[in-house]
Amino acid sequence: MTVDMAPASAPVLHISGGVATITLNRPAQRNRLENADLKALLAHFEVVNQQTDVRVLVITAQTTGQPQPVFCAGYDIGGFDEPGHGASFFETIPNALAALRPVTVCALNGSVYGGATDLVLACDLRVGLQGLEWRMPATALGLHYYPSGLQRYVSRFGMAGARRAFLTARPFTDRQLEAMGLFEALVTAEDWDNTVQALVSDVLALAPLAVQATKRSLQELETGQFDEAVVREREHITSRSADFAEGRAAFAERRKPVFVGR
Repeated sequence: MTVDMAPASAPVLHISGGVATITLNRPAQRNRLENADLKALLAHFEVVNQQTDVRVLVITAQTTGQPQPVFCAGYDIGGFDEPGHGASFFETIPNALAALRPVTVCALNGSVYGGATDLVLACDLRVGLQGLEWRMPATALGLHYYPSGLQRYVSRFGMAGARRAFLTARPFTDRQLEAMGLFEALVTAEDWDNTVQALVSDVLALAPLAVQATKRSLQELETGQFDEAVVREREHITSRSADFAEGRAAFAERRKPVFVGR
């Protein structure tokens, strides 16, 4: 999934056919995130969340012209000195991404470093490009990472992987990440577009009401906010929905369902 890009800029939002794509767009700077970029991401997230026909958000990066593809070199640490920014401000971006209504897919088409790794972890699903590198250098810079980022690392990497990431600052190879189950797929550049598109298509084929309700329940379970009564009510709502009736009818008639989101 590629989008024709304008000159280097803040992240670019493109919406078409129920799919929003946000592309990091500073390839010459290895897509380093400046404070203005973080504000643009928050604005894009708000647009995506409010546009109810958007069911999938893909986050990727422009890597044209780079010697080796880099999805994102992380947060511009010079931004720490700007009033009202720094780690606490950065934390709001992956937290907002994790809380979005649509299913989020990180099309990780290059190496990723620092705080940008948490953007990847905040997505629901990930496709990785073979040959990428991953590194979390927080402690090498003298920084204790923020709470929600540590929680996501432990959730996705397990405690052993999180300890390795933060207590050694050593890079992970693509194969090490794959062995931890981080990716839906780890593919070559030749298979990239087809793999990402197939994943997006599979998500779009699901019942949106059930998908979005289930995503919320899984996130609550992960963050310790699980309320069985709330989850049970979501179950009851979907069991009475037009989508569930359509899903059962389609199964009985051996055809693809046509879901309407209610």
